[in-house]
Amino acid sequence: MLVVDRDALTLGDRRLVAHLAVDEPAENAALVCAHYLRDVSRGRCRRVTAEDLIGKPFSEEEEEEEEEEESRRYGRETDLMGRRGGAEGDVVYRLELARTENAALELRWRRHPRRGGPAAPMTVCLREAIGALESYEPVCGLTRRALARYREDANVSTAVLRGELERLCESPIVLNRKLRQTVLAAIERHGLSLSEIAIRCGRVKRDSKGNTSGETSWLARRVGILPESGSRRPTPWVHSDVLALIARNGLGISPREVELG
Repeated sequence: MLVVDRDALTLGDRRLVAHLAVDEPAENAALVCAHYLRDVSRGRCRRVTAEDLIGKPFSEEEEEEEEEEESRRYGRETDLMGRRGGAEGDVVYRLELARTENAALELRWRRHPRRGGPAAPMTVCLREAIGALESYEPVCGLTRRALARYREDANVSTAVLRGELERLCESPIVLNRKLRQTVLAAIERHGLSLSEIAIRCGRVKRDSKGNTSGETSWLARRVGILPESGSRRPTPWVHSDVLALIARNGLGISPREVELG
């Protein structure tokens, strides 16, 4: 499948945005388009050629080069550390083959202690690994490549990880990092307050004297500044409807400006 950028009026000047493999879901084309349109620094893609219509998305040489580049950037064991330090800074996340209770091999994300810490490695869900980094990449990219690599391997189970990736893509619960950064920037640069933003979102509270103010604790929890009740750390997630409410009403911007790709 080719994803092509064309002149809106003439439908000419065809530029190749992406070449997707035949087994990729059609939704990936929409994701590629959305990412392409959001990237203001994307420059111009090369023209579509006749070879693009009959060639494979990646040659074996290109795949090997991409894997080598990926290994150089993220390490062959895919050691990924959390963003916020603290407890997350003492562990790393790796995508690896793990033994199940019946001794079968399963492709899963696992949490490891750093520098030979005392804790044993623990299998975690894809969402936890993404939440620890507060970024979809490189976790999703590494996951898709690994699933493709082991797709035909009868000795490795990928069902659980594949299901986790599908649920993540369909879930309305999204990362709140960019929303939090935008809220804090609005406070610092434009003189807004958490209370004012909360009021704009319709989250108002009144004291015993009838004075009104914004429900700042609600906003701080939604954007990942304060932990939810009963939790020790702020959540990196927010419902997409709440993200849109805070963006449109609270900040006066499009939700797309605070969504992570």
